[in-house]
Amino acid sequence: MITLNQQTLSSSAAPAVTRASAASRGRLLLIDDDDEFRESLSLNLVDEGFAVTTFANGPSALEHVAGGESADVILLDWRMPGMNGLEVLRELRQRGVVTPVIFLTVLSDDIYEEAALAGGAVDFIDKSRRLLILVRRIELVAEGQRPLPGASQQQLPSQLRLGSLELRFDINRGFWKGSEIDLTLTEFRIVSHLALKPGEDVSYREIYDLVHGKDFVAGYGNEGYRANVRTFIKRIRKKFRDVDGEFEHIHNYAGFGYRWLARE
Repeated sequence: MITLNQQTLSSSAAPAVTRASAASRGRLLLIDDDDEFRESLSLNLVDEGFAVTTFANGPSALEHVAGGESADVILLDWRMPGMNGLEVLRELRQRGVVTPVIFLTVLSDDIYEEAALAGGAVDFIDKSRRLLILVRRIELVAEGQRPLPGASQQQLPSQLRLGSLELRFDINRGFWKGSEIDLTLTEFRIVSHLALKPGEDVSYREIYDLVHGKDFVAGYGNEGYRANVRTFIKRIRKKFRDVDGEFEHIHNYAGFGYRWLARE
């Protein structure tokens, strides 16, 4: 069964539309100025069991969120008039909204993906990908809110200090020597996973699984995901070094992965 709280998607100023199936697999916000794409995708996602609220532009979505409405995942277009997707993402993060964001776009150049990930998005998907691929990505991102691997048997405290590193699991924030590190949600999960295993070698695959879920395949060939992990680590190191130029606590184990060094 599909329910609507508004009637139209016909213009760029169209109001929000909420569609929901009888048994929802999760709540999604879909922000895209392409009327036909937005309506078609929302209906398909409802058929897959999601509750979907759609917006034709960024400001209307931000107003919706400011009203206290929440979602499990936000699907965001890049090219929109007035306020593009990256600007919407930045505004969400500035307002303290940490809901995972997936970009849906026709922009395939790496510079757009890099900018999206650096801005706090957790995934970047071409609009031409099959629906089942998108659904699986949504599920993996939503599952990314689960406890960190290896911590499922015990409840992590809201705050944990490991030498100069302070992890705030209640707000997904990291601090180094008292200064906040501007980590995205994904970067926070990677840092936490490494730091909770000080001195242990953590494989590329294990780190990548934090981002996209166990056994997810990306890149070219069986080892294509390694480049993605290296990009995340490079960006994380830079953020720590912006605060502490002598930061050297994430070491590479050539051909395998990374380890967190506990020494001060």
